[in-house]
Amino acid sequence: MGNKAKTHRASAKRLRITRTGKVLSNKSAYPSHLLSHKSRKRKRNLRKDHVLAPAAVRKIRKILPYG
Repeated sequence: MGNKAKTHRASAKRLRITRTGKVLSNKSAYPSHLLSHKSRKRKRNLRKDHVLAPAAVRKIRKILPYG
């Protein structure tokens, strides 16, 4: 009987795994800072999640084993 893998809690709060196995994360760091010079379209797009690259997904799978 092997040991249970621990979930990396900080990553679990920031990332979501879809049913198809894609990993979603917030668009960028600091999406709520220095907003006055950013366009309305840019700020609207920062609210959305985006799909992480396959290279990053391999690392995420190890730290979120039950996702």
